[in-house]
Amino acid sequence: MFKRSFASKDRVTKVTKQPKKSFRENIQAKQKMFEKMDSPMSMGSTSPGLTSAIITLVIGKDQRLFAAHEDVLCYSPFFASALRGQFFDDTRRINLPDEEAEVFSCILEYLYKGDYYPRLLQDKRHNTWILEGAVSSPDPSDKTGGRGPVEPTIYHSGVGDVILRDTAVYCAAERYGLEELKKLALRKQGLQSGIEVGTILRSARYAYDNTPDNDSRLRAHYLALIIRSRRTFKRSGTMQMEMEIGGKLFFDLFVAMCNHIDDIVDISNSKSPKTI
Repeated sequence: MFKRSFASKDRVTKVTKQPKKSFRENIQAKQKMFEKMDSPMSMGSTSPGLTSAIITLVIGKDQRLFAAHEDVLCYSPFFASALRGQFFDDTRRINLPDEEAEVFSCILEYLYKGDYYPRLLQDKRHNTWILEGAVSSPDPSDKTGGRGPVEPTIYHSGVGDVILRDTAVYCAAERYGLEELKKLALRKQGLQSGIEVGTILRSARYAYDNTPDNDSRLRAHYLALIIRSRRTFKRSGTMQMEMEIGGKLFFDLFVAMCNHIDDIVDISNSKSPKTI
């Protein structure tokens, strides 16, 4: 994705976002589906895909057990392929020893309900997007309160420290072939604030380690975040240590910052009077 050159034609390109209208319609459809599945009426009804075989999933080093319907899992190309490979296996089990239970819980919730907690909700009054539980509602009938505020980070045993939940979900969605979930996780992460520098850098490294080189969303998100908050990162001892370790993340960051400076210079030159 990021060509190692400083020529203008080789710059880190900006991500083309989905039209806002289509994203809103997509989220609204998911919210309606979520509410329908939560309603008492739907609990007793039979839904297509919920009559298929039950698959057991063994997650993580602790071997946490999850269960899901085969047809629901098959929305993911990864699981569809895995289940075809186990067609004659009577155990009907899938082992994912390197997955985190908390992350996989989000994956299953998305497969069943089209979102994962905290859900992404539209604040129609202010025409903005918010995370469920971010604000309390005085109306008891308003369901936006959900389960209350949730920490934006999780402890990841593979990292040995906390990273951003939405980054872990994005990377899991990459593995399982869930493109819409990747978009959703990235939009949610963009709503988080007040995250410590160390957490951001660990999460960025995790993103680089668990996405392909042609990823143009999550990697670019971290580069843009660091550039926007460059004054904070400049003063950070953690940033200094991380840069001394090096890696592709920081070369991409260097190229992106050079391109950013070039853009500023180009704008400044375009406003300057031309000389003969």
